[in-house]
Amino acid sequence: MPDGFARGGGGGEPGGRPAATNVLGGPLLPCSVAPLTGFFRDGSCNTCAEDHGMHTVCAELTADFLAYSASVGNDLSTPLPQFGFPGLKPGDRWCLCAGRWEEARRAGCAPKVLLEATHVSTLQLVKLQDLLDHAAS
Repeated sequence: MPDGFARGGGGGEPGGRPAATNVLGGPLLPCSVAPLTGFFRDGSCNTCAEDHGMHTVCAELTADFLAYSASVGNDLSTPLPQFGFPGLKPGDRWCLCAGRWEEARRAGCAPKVLLEATHVSTLQLVKLQDLLDHAAS
């Protein structure tokens, strides 16, 4: 199963958590509902203690990144209908693991990032300047 697929539960901010913040200090905006992304499968790159992969970077996928991800063991392009996973294509938005995004950046194939939809916890693993350098327009 692709990394970050169909885990967690609930949706939104269960347990009365405060509103999530993005890397720019504002409210966390949705990333994608088609395809439906996020650890909670609510369209947001929100996170919690159970999200060990930290699926917090809202990225606009590219062919280069999808090929890179497959080459390191996480094929996001192949549909898995048994899990309701359509497979991803260039142009799709998806909540990536912060560590995987950083690996891709170092390999020269990081996709663009939607800063307003990228969770502030990303900054534990990724420098803000690197995110700004890869900001989607």
